[in-house]
Amino acid sequence: MTVAFSESEERQELRKAVAKLASKYGRDWFTEKARAGEKTTELWLEIGKNGYLGINIPEEYGGGGGGIGDIAAVCEELSAQGCPLLLMVVSPAICGTIISRYGTEDQKQRWLPGICDGTSTMAFAITEPDAGTNTHNITTTARKDGDEWVLNGRKIYISGVDEADNVLVVARAEDSKTGKVKPVLFVVPTDAAGLEAKAIPMEIVSPELQFTVFLDDVRLPAEALVGDEDGGLVQLFAGLNPERIMAASFSTGLARYALDRATAYAKERTVFKDAIGAHQAIAHPLAQSHIEIEMARLMTQKAAALYDAGDDMGAGEAANMAKYAAAEAACDAADRAVQTHGGNGITQEYGMAGLLVATRAGRIAPVSREMILNFVAMHSLGLPKSY
Repeated sequence: MTVAFSESEERQELRKAVAKLASKYGRDWFTEKARAGEKTTELWLEIGKNGYLGINIPEEYGGGGGGIGDIAAVCEELSAQGCPLLLMVVSPAICGTIISRYGTEDQKQRWLPGICDGTSTMAFAITEPDAGTNTHNITTTARKDGDEWVLNGRKIYISGVDEADNVLVVARAEDSKTGKVKPVLFVVPTDAAGLEAKAIPMEIVSPELQFTVFLDDVRLPAEALVGDEDGGLVQLFAGLNPERIMAASFSTGLARYALDRATAYAKERTVFKDAIGAHQAIAHPLAQSHIEIEMARLMTQKAAALYDAGDDMGAGEAANMAKYAAAEAACDAADRAVQTHGGNGITQEYGMAGLLVATRAGRIAPVSREMILNFVAMHSLGLPKSY
């Protein structure tokens, strides 16, 4: 029986199909690739070939015509099999959504098919060293020069630049009428003259690297501008709700993986008379994680449903709450999984300890939990703005 708060049969079948595909690869394969400095291209292309990568993008551009809830389900199931693909958050969800909504017909034809089949990944560059979570303080500039635009600035913690053909860059341009600066979006080829990317050494074990990106007089044609140069903020935020929904699914998937591994170990590991899972000191924290994960998943599904229904304001609140709840659930699940494994939890063989850093990133990116609490305090509770 289908009830109002459950996902459609199609969505449930999608989850099963993605889980089955990802299980062929698994956490050991994913970790080996990361430690060897290799990429997970094989998995990425298979997801694309099966139509899962662009499932949220309109059919006429090679996508599946589904919603953000569908691509979020794909992201979650990959993570739950130990194969979290960060670029799924970036390429189809953020970039794919913005271009689908605001790109010209030529831009959609040019960039969306490659995003869908996985042959042309697109990165996203918004964060800057001195602006952090304050998007209004970004200083990367876009200056008009005849028929061209010239970009200058620096971005940090930009995922997967080495795997991407293009990067969607958030810059600021001066409004010729008012003199005020406004956000504008550009698709910049990663091999453009004046663009340099430098990898940032990270503790996270992931095949997807982080980069500092330098833009030094990068010249772009007029058609590199995505959307209306006067509507940047609206266009930018069109990609940020999907980003938070995807980040939540990324976290709940990792949380499910950690809990599954911990539960399996607790059933098998015997130290005294019974398996350690018989002891409430082990069982109760794992049961608590199961509850927390399911609550976060429900909020994520609500956020996706609101977004796909066109309720951007409602989706904004729910997406922020989902991202917060999912990150907290994931951090707790990873910590409890390590504790359940005891000394084995901090070995490479069992692969639990790496989850501590991987899940912890969810409390920081793509927006910190403190900024989410600011959002909820201000928009949900009506408290005075604190920043």
